Amino acid sequence: MAVTLPRDVLAQYYRFSLYNSPFDAHDEGCAIDLYPEGACAPSPVAGEVLDTKTVRAPPKAYAAEHDHLVLVDTGEHVARILHVDPRVEPGESVAVGDDLGDLVRAGFFAPWVPNHVHLGFRDPDANSYRASGSLPVDVAADVEAVPWDGRGTVVAAGETWARLDAPEHPAPGERFAGVANGVGGGNPSVLDGGFPHYDGGGLLGGRGGEHAALAGKRVGTADGRTVAWDDVTVLANGEAVTGIALFCDRERAGVKLVGREIDLDVGDAVRVTIEGVGGADPG
Repeated sequence: MAVTLPRDVLAQYYRFSLYNSPFDAHDEGCAIDLYPEGACAPSPVAGEVLDTKTVRAPPKAYAAEHDHLVLVDTGEHVARILHVDPRVEPGESVAVGDDLGDLVRAGFFAPWVPNHVHLGFRDPDANSYRASGSLPVDVAADVEAVPWDGRGTVVAAGETWARLDAPEHPAPGERFAGVANGVGGGNPSVLDGGFPHYDGGGLLGGRGGEHAALAGKRVGTADGRTVAWDDVTVLANGEAVTGIALFCDRERAGVKLVGREIDLDVGDAVRVTIEGVGGADPG
């Protein structure tokens, strides 16, 4: 049975994603990444802190050498929280919104991933220290799916990413939105995940369907809300990039292109195309 995050919990964060990660803990949407403003981590759960543990992270030049695990007994489940250097200790009680500590940019992150709180849940009798085997996570929020035709202009860029102005968020600050699954008619789902650089992604909210489509091309096959990406390549103005980061955002819905090979500047007009074995007609 899925654990559902209430609206007031999600309201603390400007962005969330269940699938935009390469790690086992996110398989089939069994964890969620929550992106707060600022350097501190507001707690997504209430309960008693069971343990905090420092773990070694993969060595990367841009990241911290260590990450941290915080375990919280919510009364129904054990919450597993990562990427926070804790200011809480075992035995302390925390409420939703309490400051857990400082966000950590760990070596588990790809270079284009912003700081965030990783959250998963396990049954009380399960091994809470294991990364895999957590319960599915769901969100009590309406997420608006915004169509996108593959075009946009770069409005922000870094060494490993470029964000486009399209699709435009329909109501910034009022509700979460994301790129629409381009398959089918009304009430489409939102695409979530690292496409296609992670093994799979997901379809959140709306009507799911059997396939996923993006920028006019079928890009994956759905099993429930989980999508296996087709063997495709993303191109920006004809040049291959690592992929597209897909998520749900409360402030902006513009597509984020990612990869070390990104060579785009603010103001550049971009046409994104997808090449490979996916079906040409999303249906």
